[in-house]
Amino acid sequence: MKRLRAQAAGPAQLTSAGGIGHSTNLLGVPMEFLTDVAFNDQPVPLHIAGVREMNPSLFEMLDQARDLADAGEAFSCYMAALFGIDPEQRLRNVNGRGRFRSSFLDLIKGWGFDSNGAEGAVLKGWVESRFGIFPTFHKEAIRRIASPAWTTYVEEKMSSRFHNNAIYVQLDLLFEFCQWALAHFAAAGSTHVTLYRGVNAFDEHQIVQRFDRRHVVMRLNNLTSFSSDRSIADCFGDTILTVRVPVPKILFFNRLLPAHPLKGEGEYLVIGGAYRVTASYF
Repeated sequence: MKRLRAQAAGPAQLTSAGGIGHSTNLLGVPMEFLTDVAFNDQPVPLHIAGVREMNPSLFEMLDQARDLADAGEAFSCYMAALFGIDPEQRLRNVNGRGRFRSSFLDLIKGWGFDSNGAEGAVLKGWVESRFGIFPTFHKEAIRRIASPAWTTYVEEKMSSRFHNNAIYVQLDLLFEFCQWALAHFAAAGSTHVTLYRGVNAFDEHQIVQRFDRRHVVMRLNNLTSFSSDRSIADCFGDTILTVRVPVPKILFFNRLLPAHPLKGEGEYLVIGGAYRVTASYF
């Protein structure tokens, strides 16, 4: 409780989009609305400009899927064909030298090990690029652009190790597929999903406003992990954050694909901004 009060005593100023991210994004939604609790209370559909229009065959395949498993297989086949990310194709020979093809699955796997690693920086960089939202934490709190913390984040997000296979385009397709899957199977008819996050400190997230002992408005990092299982979240910290996450802000969830590294924890990857949060203490 002392940690919560200390954070609330000096809230981050979210009165304008200037301190939150870029002035524009690729969604066609004003930044002040996208990053505010108003969006999370009454969300609107989000789509990255041009992705569905440039990939009509993918969504024609998805429309034939009988269930989420079928859709996941179709998406995996499409990505393998478009980006050559089958295990057999990922090391290709160019003039006698091997060249590794990066994959969105590498990023998800790396995120599962350490969200503040290089893979995490690339994912946060994609959110910044498409949604316009700056990260608030990467290895340490990022309080301003002209800082060592920001420099470290930029160096890692631009690593050539991950940018040799249109990795941001892969993530664009992952987001659009996730939104399609939620609308058709995983959360059909729902506007929100209740998720949980266990924390021991509030370094990564900034408390903007506190209403009482348990209810706050919190600015989440631009990409944050949650679990659909409260008992799993309990394993990661003695404070449980409960959030009603708007469906349009979900990049990934654990049942989206038939095989991936985050299967065991009911994990969701959620786009950040200001959220209403209920904190439970143990």
